[in-house]
Amino acid sequence: MNVLIVYAHQSSGSFNAAARDVAVEVLTEKGCTVDVSDLYAMNFKATATVEDITGGVKDPDCFSYAEETKLAWEEDKLSSDIVKEQSKLKKADLVIFQFPMYWFSVPAIMKGWIDRVLTLGFAFSPEKRYSEGMFRDTKAMLSFTTGSLESMFSPNAINGDMTVTLWPLQNGILHYCGFQVLGPQIFWAPAHVSRSDCNTMLNGWRTRLQNLLNEEPLAFPPLDYFEKETGYQIKPEIDEKHATEEFGLTVGTHLGKKVPPNNQMIWCQTIEPRG
Repeated sequence: MNVLIVYAHQSSGSFNAAARDVAVEVLTEKGCTVDVSDLYAMNFKATATVEDITGGVKDPDCFSYAEETKLAWEEDKLSSDIVKEQSKLKKADLVIFQFPMYWFSVPAIMKGWIDRVLTLGFAFSPEKRYSEGMFRDTKAMLSFTTGSLESMFSPNAINGDMTVTLWPLQNGILHYCGFQVLGPQIFWAPAHVSRSDCNTMLNGWRTRLQNLLNEEPLAFPPLDYFEKETGYQIKPEIDEKHATEEFGLTVGTHLGKKVPPNNQMIWCQTIEPRG
């Protein structure tokens, strides 16, 4: 198995670095080939610009990044750093995004990797997305630290429901490209808990990694649940089938019902801070 870890943290002494190192160690011991894209060490360019295309663009007066990079991908005219990352991604059976959560999302340098590497044509197309996506044979997951305690990420707490926070990342990016999305590995506020609790979280990650490749992915409604002719609205028969159920299908496609609890989570290790 080939594993790609897309890693975004500036410090080699960080908790994220420790989580990355645990993943490399355990997965290598299990016989995997592990490749790490250390974005800060690579000085990876975060901005998606015309410079990502070599040899000129089709329409410089009305530049469309998506369309121009699609054409460049087809003609082997993407910049070398994008091509290198796409090559790693094509080989991967599992992709782990390791990062500290910034502003309820990924760091800018990781968002830049997503913007620039997952180009139209290579990672998705209007015909090949969601359950029919390009990477439907590849698993992917988020592994990240938070700055707030777990208690602050609930439906009744100030930060709101973490399952809702993760929907744009897990559905709008990973599932959109077809990835089989594994439940996230969340390290709750390592900067605000004891060293012992940090070690417990890392040991939990170590344990999970032993069987990670055999985990069942999160459930998303397949593309054939929706009608193209109505702007990809849920099909009436699917809506009727779930009419009497208490919860919707997913956090995003909830059919006007209650948001299903932990729909974007499955895996979550709770560590209570010590006083």
